This record gives sequence, C-alpha cells and structure tokens, in this order.
Amino acid sequence: MSRSIQPPASERIVSLLRDVIDPELGSNIVDLGMVKGVSISNDGNVGVTIALTTLGCPLRAQIQRDVKDRIATLDGVAGVKINWSELTAEEKSRTMSIARKNVASQTPDTEIPLTTRVLLVSSGKGGVGKSSIAVNLAVALASGGRCVGLLDADIWGYSVPRMLGISGRLEGATDQKKILPTTLEMGDGVLKVVSMGLLVDDEKTALMWRGLILNRAVRHFLEDVLWGSMDFLLVDMPPGTGDVQMGVAKLLPRAEMIIVTTPSRSVQNVAARAARMGRNNYLRIAGVIENMTIFTSDDGAEHALFGSGGGESLAAEIGVPFLGHVPIDPAVTPSSDEGRPFVLKDGAAAEAVRAVARQLAAETVPAGVMGRCSAHLLADRLGDAARPAEAAESPVRIG
Repeated sequence: MSRSIQPPASERIVSLLRDVIDPELGSNIVDLGMVKGVSISNDGNVGVTIALTTLGCPLRAQIQRDVKDRIATLDGVAGVKINWSELTAEEKSRTMSIARKNVASQTPDTEIPLTTRVLLVSSGKGGVGKSSIAVNLAVALASGGRCVGLLDADIWGYSVPRMLGISGRLEGATDQKKILPTTLEMGDGVLKVVSMGLLVDDEKTALMWRGLILNRAVRHFLEDVLWGSMDFLLVDMPPGTGDVQMGVAKLLPRAEMIIVTTPSRSVQNVAARAARMGRNNYLRIAGVIENMTIFTSDDGAEHALFGSGGGESLAAEIGVPFLGHVPIDPAVTPSSDEGRPFVLKDGAAAEAVRAVARQLAAETVPAGVMGRCSAHLLADRLGDAARPAEAAESPVRIG
C-alpha cells in the first residue's frame, strides 16, 4: 500500500536539527559539525549520525531526546534511529573553536557558571500558577541536595519573597562591587534568591517601568549578583513574550524553557506562543507542566474544573516532553500566603512537583561526573573567567 504522505527531504531534517543545541557548548549541533549524515527510507524511517566530543558523555541522552522529539513532529516520519560516533581530534578542535567563538561573540558576561543548568519557568499568560511552580520546583531541587538559584525576573509582579517567607534587602559583598543573594538552607541543599521584592521597602510598591528599564534590571541581576557555583538556576519569567523574555534569551543563550499551562485548550494556544518565542531565540524547551489539573473532593470524585488535556496536547504539538500534572490542592494558596512552600508538606500537588524535580535532577549530570565533556573542555580553554567566584554566604534555614 502506498504512503499518502511522503517522507521529508534530508534538507528539511538538517534544518530542523539546527534547533538542537548542545547543552554544554551552547551552539546547534549542525553548526558544530556534529551531524555527520542523514538518511531517509521510503517507508519514513529516518537515520541520523551524530558525532560527540566523547562517546561516554552523559549528555548524550539529552541530545538524543531533543533530536528524536523534533524529527518525530514532521509529517511522513515513521521512526527515528540515531547512530553515534566520536569526533576525531581534528574535528573536536574545530568544534571547540566554533564554540569558543560563539561564546565570545554572543554570550554576555554574566555571573552564571557555564556548568549551571538554567531553566526559564515561563507561561503564555498570567494566572496559571507559574510563580508557584517556579518557587516550589526550586525548593524541591534544593531539598534534594542541590545548590539552586532562584531569580524572580517577573519585575512588575514579583511574588517570590512572600512565597518563601523572606524579607529584608539584598546586601553587597564587602570586597567586591557585587550583590549577594539571600541564601536559605533547604534540607541537604541551598537556595539562593534574588528578587526585586528584596530591593524595595514595601512589597506593595508599584514599579511603573517600561521595557528597557525592565531589561536593565534583569541584566543587573545576572551580571552584578555574586551567584557563585550552582547546579541549577530557575528563573521565574514574566508571562507572555515581551521585552524581558527576549532580553533574557540573549543574556542566557544556553537556557532551557519550562512551559507552565493549565488544562484549558485556550490557555494551551497562548502557551504555544511562549514556546515559539523560545525556539525563535534558539532556546531548548525542556518540557511542559500542566498546573491546576484536577480537584479531588472528599468523596474521591475528580473534577476537571479547568478542562482537560491542554498540557499533554501542548507538549505533543511542540514536540517536547510532558513533565507532569500538578493537581488543584487546597493547601497551595495558604502555603504561599504563609511563606511555607507547599512542596515541603504532604499532598498531591507537593508529590507532583517533587516528581518533576526528580526527573530534572536525573537528567542533569553533576559537575563532578562530567569528566572531559564539552562544558569542561570549553571552560578549560576559556580560562578562569568562565568560573565565577564563590560568594561568601551565611545560609538561613527555612522550615
């Protein structure tokens, strides 16, 4: 039986692979010379040969997932197989040269280490619980023994300090012209927090700033805060696709986006715009979280108050992993108001967020395991400037 849809051309697949960014080198795998061949059979099976800096690099799984997710969205594709090889010494040298040039010419000088995994928690519109997800996901990751930064980039609508129960003002380092983040102990880990709410005297202060000033504020938080070493940096983004979003994409070109949506199909359509903005700026989409999924009443009945299927449908539409559902939990709002993150308590919402945190932690290779992977090769060749200094911190315990 003949196929009604023809397989895509190899040029179309190569073009799509330009959206796959090496998570450590920060450039796409085509320009880096890592894509060594593409084959398409008549029955729609696609083969891609990819050469890595080293075959044993733990980041291979992430590249594999990104390649398959993107190619699988094309009409006429029946399956995707990746054949792995390793760059020769000469090819590796050329790849590193391209990466160094891109870092030098495109990446602004920030205090974010190259080995930090940066996650931009984003949404297409307000009211979907994005900040709540960002805060509790950061707390869950830190509680699992990681060093996590949390940047409240929602300059107009800052809410992170209240959700964490912290106040006061950010302080400056004594020996450097830098700002120190507020540092909290979380279980076996540490959470470093920066927010406009920690720079104003009253959390009710209205900031009537326009786009250029907002961008300068976010840039200030990335360049002039002594973040130090971190496993993760989570950025609570303002909703939508405005100046701040595009500015952050340029400041953090190696960042990934987590899209927060609700089950509503109308919200899904708006969230897709945020994903497209990220892709247009060559950001990787780490996945989709569906918030406010289902409310379970005392009698055990489930109520889909905001519809159903929007999150999974969005993930399928944009070709990224679906990270999980976070159900409606009556404990969430009072926890946020009281400054005690709900993820530290029991409950369905807490367990859902912890499950996402475990998934992200499992995907992220600790710096000590990286060996001679690309980020460390790149950092070695860029020199000490790629390794931000440690901040002198006095953690405050929460909980």
